[in-house]
Amino acid sequence: MSGAPFHSIRDLPDTLAVFPLPGVLLFPRWPLPLNIFEPRYLNMVDDAMAGNRLIGMIQSTGGERQAPDLAAIGCVGRITSYSETEDGRYLITLTGLARFRVAEELDVRTPYRQVRADWTEFADDFHEPDVEPPGTRAGLIAALNIYSDAKDMSVDWDAVGKADLEGLINALCAGCPFSVMEKQALLEAVSLQQRAERLGILLKMDSAGPDRGSLQ
Repeated sequence: MSGAPFHSIRDLPDTLAVFPLPGVLLFPRWPLPLNIFEPRYLNMVDDAMAGNRLIGMIQSTGGERQAPDLAAIGCVGRITSYSETEDGRYLITLTGLARFRVAEELDVRTPYRQVRADWTEFADDFHEPDVEPPGTRAGLIAALNIYSDAKDMSVDWDAVGKADLEGLINALCAGCPFSVMEKQALLEAVSLQQRAERLGILLKMDSAGPDRGSLQ
């Protein structure tokens, strides 16, 4: 795949095809592998590959299966790997670029949904964090320690200590079994530090069991 011609929100389109999935998060600079098999989303990938290779990932928040309610904020990704299986599925990887707010859903003829995307809140998504906020990794490791003990999980602590902080935070946000709204709160965090703080709170709350409360 050639290099992406997207360097700021000014390079991004106003109209965006969206793929609603509950519990699935995409973050800037984060790779998300997807197995595409529904006809409408096969069509979406075909159109994306013929154009700018952009797809907006957004959580569905209830409603009807064929047209679920959409969260207010999603994240656009560019198709950076693509293959087709013998049974007609597409195996793709989206690499996140920037988050967007749904300004409105468009009335379109395509079988997949499209929105008008407002990027203005998320210009900083194109700037990779160059400084690790003091205490962020230590606080996250402490919360993960509590969580892993409560869930009887095995953790490679050496890898956790050496991992890129943004990648570690995003992997935990995407991989932990939080609710749709909790994951949405993680996606919408203004900064990496705020995302890490919210993640730490959720890890500790989830360690407490079913009566843990909720993240506001």
